[in-house]
Amino acid sequence: MSTLPPPEGPQTPLSQAPTALTPTTTTSAASTFTFPPIYAFPPFFTLQPNPTTLSSQLHSWSTLLQSHCRHTRLTTLTLIDALPHPPFTNPTTRRSLSLADARTLISWMASPDGGHRAEWIATSSGGKAGRAGDAAPARCWVYWKRPEEWAAVLEEWVERTGQRGSVITLYEIGESEATRREEFHGIDGDLLAKSLQVCVKRGKAQVFGAEGSEGVKFF
Repeated sequence: MSTLPPPEGPQTPLSQAPTALTPTTTTSAASTFTFPPIYAFPPFFTLQPNPTTLSSQLHSWSTLLQSHCRHTRLTTLTLIDALPHPPFTNPTTRRSLSLADARTLISWMASPDGGHRAEWIATSSGGKAGRAGDAAPARCWVYWKRPEEWAAVLEEWVERTGQRGSVITLYEIGESEATRREEFHGIDGDLLAKSLQVCVKRGKAQVFGAEGSEGVKFF
């Protein structure tokens, strides 16, 4: 991946980032997302060596990435594909987070310090793959809601709609007209399965049936 050239002129340390920059707004045919002011500050795209500054920076990046993924309804990312696009790249300032820094961010988000807001996705062989010939992680979950939080949302929906004891298919939960107004409508199938397993472990549900036609009963 080619590195975007930095803007000309002296750079200001991240700790001196202005707080009154105008938020950046991106517009597509379907939606508009407003970025925080720090997104327009070039040093934001280079992880800082000072531990205190770095901690604050990682928190800001985590919040931004979660918000952007929630807005675009993304739950998984392939870093090498995502890096040329917002939020990892700001086309206005021509600044981009490096692949190494993006991996550092995701690993931090996957840690207790990062609130377990991300998780690396293992390959089918059981390892974690990056680019060809590279053993570094490549794909990840971004948990703007963790499976435990989705589980709570599903349990509340079942209670609210009086469906305890009924058998509900995974399709009905994620894709049917009955859930179109629910936040989990259109949820990634793998994430739905992970969330339902949380319900199972809590003793709140039972999942059964063959793959592709699973059903769930909530207690």
